[in-house]
Amino acid sequence: MSKRPKPLILQKYEALTPRIPQNFPRLSEIQYELAKSHKGYIGEIKVDYYLSMLAQRYTILPDVCLKVNGQTFQIDNLLITDHAIYLIEVKNYNGKIIFNTILNQFTRDDGENETGFHHPITQVEFQQIKLQNWLQERSLLNRPIYYLIAISNPETIIEVIGNQEAIAKVVARGEHIPKKIMDIEQSLTDRSTLPHQKLGYEIKRECINFDKDIMAKHGVKMSDLLPGVQCPECGRLGMERIYANWLCPRCNKHSKHAHKRAIYDYLLCSGNAISNKECMRFLKINSRSLATRLLQSSNLAYQKEHKIWIKLK
Repeated sequence: MSKRPKPLILQKYEALTPRIPQNFPRLSEIQYELAKSHKGYIGEIKVDYYLSMLAQRYTILPDVCLKVNGQTFQIDNLLITDHAIYLIEVKNYNGKIIFNTILNQFTRDDGENETGFHHPITQVEFQQIKLQNWLQERSLLNRPIYYLIAISNPETIIEVIGNQEAIAKVVARGEHIPKKIMDIEQSLTDRSTLPHQKLGYEIKRECINFDKDIMAKHGVKMSDLLPGVQCPECGRLGMERIYANWLCPRCNKHSKHAHKRAIYDYLLCSGNAISNKECMRFLKINSRSLATRLLQSSNLAYQKEHKIWIKLK
């Protein structure tokens, strides 16, 4: 089982949030999205621990994103056996979650408010359909597809109004998901087997990074962002360049490479390109030759015709 990468969207929010001015009108909205993305990532890592118990037997692909009919779709975990494919959607909720099969409704009660959410079963059913279409386009649909909802927080209370058996069939705490998969596998032993590694390779080969323009979503322009090199110790923006080092005026932390994180933050927010002039402004330095040296040392390639630096593949 390959290690789960930090989602690109989470990386973007981590780069963006510290550089938003306190008086920016949509700051709270951005902070909420950062917290939600981080919480989801932590929940996925918790479930990864339990799924890793099956890694010796099966192919497990975390954070799969594919494109079908011009649309992208993302799957938290894709587990492939010799008999079947399993979509495992991870949910990390506090308090109590309520599945209402009578109204086909999903809500969360945090002790103060009851809030409605997109139904996770409906979400994973759409993923199932999109994956079926993707596989059919490539003549790879040769085994059944099952889906499961993994509740990653062990303190979450799960309540069902209506058909408990139907919900219990697909919803379980993270630690119970491997057993559910093994039980389904036992029922499929009379089916012909197909090598799971080959299908896993085909899917991984076409995986892309799930992405969206969070700057446009929140109405942020590059000119809105606070410039400066961020101190890796205290988080303050505005480290000073002194004798080939960066010095934080608040905590006196020295760093040789703090500029690399600042340049990466800029690229995440801007769309993967930076000019020497923008580098000077963003790092708050006055030397064009220094900007060039710092960009060269940051694993970037210079496009002479456009006079910009871009990330190397």
